[in-house]
Amino acid sequence: MTSVVAADPRAPMTSVVAADSRAPMTSVVAAAPPARCALPCDLEGLGAGGTLPAMATAALLVIGNEILSGKVRDTNSPFLAVELRKLGVELERILTIPDDVDLIAKETRALSDAYDFVFTSGGIGPTHDDMTMESIAKAFDRRIVLNQSMFDRMERYSDKPVNEAMKKMAMIPEGAEVLDVGGLWFPIVVVENVHIFPGIPELFEKKFHEIRERFTGVPFQLRKIYVRENESDIADVLNRLLEEFPKLMLGSYPRINEEDYRVLLTLESKDGDYLERATATLASRLPKDAIHRIE
Repeated sequence: MTSVVAADPRAPMTSVVAADSRAPMTSVVAAAPPARCALPCDLEGLGAGGTLPAMATAALLVIGNEILSGKVRDTNSPFLAVELRKLGVELERILTIPDDVDLIAKETRALSDAYDFVFTSGGIGPTHDDMTMESIAKAFDRRIVLNQSMFDRMERYSDKPVNEAMKKMAMIPEGAEVLDVGGLWFPIVVVENVHIFPGIPELFEKKFHEIRERFTGVPFQLRKIYVRENESDIADVLNRLLEEFPKLMLGSYPRINEEDYRVLLTLESKDGDYLERATATLASRLPKDAIHRIE
């Protein structure tokens, strides 16, 4: 079983699937929502009295019956988690909900209030079940209006007259920010702190890479230690390490089919010196010959 040992003061991550026949099915991967910080802000120093900028927080709202029914596999969530981590943004909640205007509006507003950045995935096409724009407009009490620049661009890119179904894709919340992404006719629409993305993984990824610099912060640094011992044999060492380095993010991941090691340990911190001290301390406390390699 994979275990994560963390000294984060927030609540541990949990996984919940609600399948009440009377309520829409919802899947959640979440940590307790933090109070939003007015960037930049400071954390208690990780070293001797210094301060570091607090990590910005984010949430992802995945929209679509096809995800909850298992017809389509969500790959946007792990992609975004990895990319935001590289940038210094902590993805603290992933919420998957069905195509329901009121529910999308409710959850969008709640996430917007709780996190610095919100991303949505899915529901912006031309068909009956594409209702993200309408829902987000409702979340912020805005009208849904035709964006003329998007419509004009659609006409330029289309090899046939724009019909009503296509026109729907140019209807966005009034006052929304429109971010041009090179080579793609459909822009990224931003309402407040909510960034609206398509659900198609290739488009989601390409669009994110086009605007990723908007989210740059102070990223975590990572060290990996590959250990030959069983996880249960080193648990006390890990616990003691966290008592000495309470700001360290420490993960312990058993491996079954690896010949050279049994556990992968990951150590993360935004403070490079702090991370190196913790890594050296852990290496010195592990049993002799227990370390296969350190990266």
